[in-house]
Formats: sequence, structure tokens, C-alpha cells
Amino acid sequence: MASNAGGPGIGEILQQLYGQARGRRALEKIEALLSSWPEPDPDRHPGFSQSDMVLITYGDSLRDGRRPPLQVLYDFALKHFKDIFSAIHLLPFFPYSSDDGFAVIDYMKVNPDLGTWEDIRRFRDHFELMFDFVLNHISSRSPWFRAYLEGRPGFENLAIEITADTDTSRVVRPRALPLATTFRKADGTEVDLWTTFSADQIDLNYKDIQVLVRMIEVMLFYVRQGARILRLDAVAYLWKESGTSCIHLPQTHKVVQLLRAILDRVAPEVIIITETNVPHQENISYFGDGYNEAQMVYNFTLPPMLLHTFLTRDAGPLSRWASGLKAPSERTAFFNFTASHDGIGVRPLEGILPPEAIEFLVRAVRQNGGLVSYRANPDGSRSPYELNITYVDAMKNPGLQDDPLHIRRFLASQAIQLCLPGVPAVYIHSVLGTRNYYEGVEESGQARRINRRKLDLDRLHAQLQDPASFRSQIFYPYLEMLKLRRNQPAFDPGAEMKVYDKGKRVFACRRSCRQQDLWCLVNVSDQPVEISLKDECGSQPLSSLAGRTGIDSRAIRLEPCRWLWLEAR
Repeated sequence: MASNAGGPGIGEILQQLYGQARGRRALEKIEALLSSWPEPDPDRHPGFSQSDMVLITYGDSLRDGRRPPLQVLYDFALKHFKDIFSAIHLLPFFPYSSDDGFAVIDYMKVNPDLGTWEDIRRFRDHFELMFDFVLNHISSRSPWFRAYLEGRPGFENLAIEITADTDTSRVVRPRALPLATTFRKADGTEVDLWTTFSADQIDLNYKDIQVLVRMIEVMLFYVRQGARILRLDAVAYLWKESGTSCIHLPQTHKVVQLLRAILDRVAPEVIIITETNVPHQENISYFGDGYNEAQMVYNFTLPPMLLHTFLTRDAGPLSRWASGLKAPSERTAFFNFTASHDGIGVRPLEGILPPEAIEFLVRAVRQNGGLVSYRANPDGSRSPYELNITYVDAMKNPGLQDDPLHIRRFLASQAIQLCLPGVPAVYIHSVLGTRNYYEGVEESGQARRINRRKLDLDRLHAQLQDPASFRSQIFYPYLEMLKLRRNQPAFDPGAEMKVYDKGKRVFACRRSCRQQDLWCLVNVSDQPVEISLKDECGSQPLSSLAGRTGIDSRAIRLEPCRWLWLEAR
């Protein structure tokens, strides 16, 4: 993976954000941070490739009760994931007070319950590392916030105070929770502070250049610790202006451009990825012009679109959407995922599928034992925001208690994810076939815990060693699929893709580059399908990457919920 400079310089962006005088002061402080960095090698890592694949996991997803969880995870990853995943996204591993790590108390420490910085750096021997840069908010128990409440010099403007003349009527909300939380300062003054995500998560005030400089210092610290990819958490809400939506503001994009410009100067190999669970066009705006903002954006439309495809047995909407899926430059790529530590966002379907399609997904997920989280609208109403369910259980036929195609349907959905242009990302609980975790929801009261189970290592090993277990029947075929994918040049993120209409029950696309021509065919239905590629391939022989040769392009049979990757020779 590579990053390349582009767009305005650091000083110019700072002046656009803060004006000339304050922009110059900010530049002086930032230059002081950058002065100790050596001149980088701009040719490091020539670009994205088909071998780039990311595993998403918490540091304590696996436990054995004897060692720090990060050591347990490292050993498991080394045994099962080496030479499959190129990178590991370690979800927030810092001391925290809530939200399973996203209310950070100290950005520069490792939660001692997980391990140490040495444990994290150890992963670098075999995997690149992706860190969360939780830059929108901090914990109410953070020393920084305590300094703000005490009025210490340099922290007076850390938080965003909402006053009587602050107009919040147009603010876009990601939660059905109050926007502001009241706190008492050390001098007895009560203030209402902006808390977008919860009363424990204090939004940072980026209008204060001292906040900006502190967070840049955090970012550079992560790079020194080996972060190869930086995930800008909740970045869409970063900048607030009275009377606006306070989402995707021009100043927010300027901050992303600033971070990119800084990294392009001192560490051009480091990738920025933006996390913006919003409608597709809003989401991809964080690519900027293809050179000046994020190198990767989460493909948030993919998870709910795939779910809709398999539950309706209709690949038509997916095919129409995927046909326009193209990154804006050779230096950018989609981050293709179906599951993560969060739920399945439904806002990304807005403008692509009608409202009744979202309601259909809500009903289906509830039938499959899932939950639904809502957001507050400016008019006071609520709308579905995300579906809380493991992606494995989301792929069950809602009408059946025992679904014989459950595992095949899930694996078929992953086959589509893996064939689309971009860098694939796989949540550890997907590859491990983890089911809904109701105990976690009951214990915490948080719907998202349904997909955040902590697994006992000994029990996990026993299940994986049992060929009849649900986990085993997902884990090993999934790993084989991943191994197969990373060796195909046509799956390079920059390789061409064309989507074909082969009927509503089949997703069909062709990935092509100079070295290879691949057909990706997936039956999204519960019935066998026969299709022809005669018009596209003629008499050209086809062979399956999974081992079948001499496949007749005129009559290709796909069993229910089966996938084929065919190479044209």
C-alpha cells in the first residue's frame, strides 16, 4: 500500500482553517513536532495489491486465562492467519471508560488488561498494523478533560460549550441520545458540553489550535509505534458550527487534508482510512480529489446491500450499484467489509434502495434474533441506524428454524465481498463463525455487544478441531477462500471490473488485468441456476480456481448459494 502527496501544503490548509495569524501559530507548533522526523523514502510500498487483506479484531477477542490477551491473539494469528492477512486492525487497545474502547482515557497507553506496547509491536514481525485514531471525542475520565474542568492553562477550550444562542436544530445525530451533557467545573460553573455519542464521550474542540496540535502529536506517536493504517473514527462529526448539520463540514475535510499532508511529508507509507457510516455519496467524499484526503474509505453500503441481496434472492440492486463502484484514483481503494465490531449500518442504503427495503431488513434481522439501534432526526422522530447481529446469523433464512443453506449462504456472501475492487477486511467473528452473543447484551445493556463475544481459546480450539461443528465448517472453507484470493492478480484493487446481468439470482462480474481474466459467479438464491457465458467467452475454455477444469462456458451450473471463480485461459 502506498501514499502520495497531493493538494495544498500544511501551512495553506492551516490558514484556511484558522486565518493567517492563528494559522501561522499552528504551523510553528506543528513544524516543531515534525522537525525530528527523518527524510522519508517516498518509494516505500509501491501500491495496493491483491495480497492486501485486513483482519479486524479486539485485542481480547481470544482469551486463555493465563496470558495477556494480546499474546493469545498473536499466537493464534501466527498459527492460522500468517500469509493470509497482510494486516491486523487492533480495535482500541487504550485505557477506556465505556463504549468498548472508544471512550479513550489515555491515547498513548495500552490497557494493562490487554498487554503492553511491546505485545503490540510484536505483531509487526508478520503483519502490518491498523490503529484507531479516536479523534472526535475523549473519555470524561481523561486527564485532559479533568484539566479542562479545572481550568488549567492550555485546556480551557478543550471541549465545545453549548450556550443559549447555539443553534443545534439542524444537527445530524448518529444516536437517539441527548446531544449535550451538563458538567460542573471546579469553580462551580455548570456547562452544557457537546457529547455526540454518549455522556461519557466529550467532543473535542478543533477550533482550538492546541487541541489540533495535541491530536497531531497522538497521530505521530501511533506512527512511531508501527501503525501502517490509521482509522479516523467518527471523523464526519469532527467540526461543529451553530446552525449547520455539523456533519461533513468543509472544515472537517480540511482537517483530513491536513493529516494527509502531514503524513505525506513524514511517513508517506501510512494510510488514512475514514469511518463515516453515512449514505454512499457522502461517504466517498472523503476520498477528496483522489490524492488529498483518505486513501481508503469503508465501503459502508456493501454490508446491508449484500444482506438485502441474499434475503431477497435478488442480485439486481447489488449488480446495478456495484457496476459504478470505482475509486477516484490509482492511489485510493475501497475498504470492503461485511462485518465489524459495530452493527450493519442502514443509512448507506439511502438513495439506493427504497425505505421499504430497509424496513424489510429490520424485520428479517429481528426474526434472526438481532436487534435494531436508532438515531434521532432533527424533527424529533427516530430512524433505524444499524442492525445489531453477527453477519453469520444475519445470513440465516428468517423463515426457517434450521436452515440447511445457512453456512453456504454466508460463505457465498463473502465470495462476493472478496471479488469486488478494493481491500477486503474480515472481522474475526466472521471467519470464526461466531453466533449472536445475547449474554453480552444482557450484561451490558448495549445492543452492539451481540457481535463482540470474547472467546475462550481452549473451547475454540476444540470446536475448530471438530469437523461437524458450525465454527469448523465456516473457518476452514473461509481460510481457503482467502488463500485463493490473495494469489490472483485480477483481484488487484486497480484491476478492471465489469458487472453482467445473468438474471436476478446470479451476481456475475469479470475482473481483468494484463496477467489474468477472472469470472466471479455467485448464486444468491436457494434454487440451482444454469447460466451461459458463451457470448462473453466464446469457445474460450474456463477452469475453476478451486480445481475444476474444462468448464463449458455455454452451460455453467450453480447450486444454491454456491460460488465459482473461473479463470479464462
